[in-house]
Amino acid sequence: MPIVWPDEFDPAQAPVHVRNEIDISAPCDRVWAWLIRAQLWPTWYSNSADVQFLSGTPPDLDAGTQFRWSTFGVTLDSTVLEFVPPSRIAWDARRAGIQAYHAWLLEPASGRCHVITEETQHGILARAGKLLTPNRMSRGHDEWLEGLRDNAMHGLPPL
Repeated sequence: MPIVWPDEFDPAQAPVHVRNEIDISAPCDRVWAWLIRAQLWPTWYSNSADVQFLSGTPPDLDAGTQFRWSTFGVTLDSTVLEFVPPSRIAWDARRAGIQAYHAWLLEPASGRCHVITEETQHGILARAGKLLTPNRMSRGHDEWLEGLRDNAMHGLPPL
């Protein structure tokens, strides 16, 4: 099941593209519950801060939800553009100097959940980040996946 990329964010055209994946010993619906509970990200993912809903109904992301958040020290405005529970979610992320698209796929696999996350970026900040810290986003996404795994293996998120 491939990611459905908007034309402007196709990896073949993007100066920055990362892909990370992990197997989680938990059902995908539980992994999904942690992933869409965006306001909890800062409690278990150190590259996330100040998640604020601009539209939609907290605490969970949904189709069309707009939110503002900080990641890697940059404040971004995002909109959930794809939302297919419990298997697909994607959002854009924009501010002056950067435009990004971040997609997640959750696939059941023998009692586990295989999670793939990919992101593409454009803009001067994206190019500078790739040049100055080439593996930073990949390492950050590994941390995000590991935190997702650690939480999902222990139950559902609190409200």
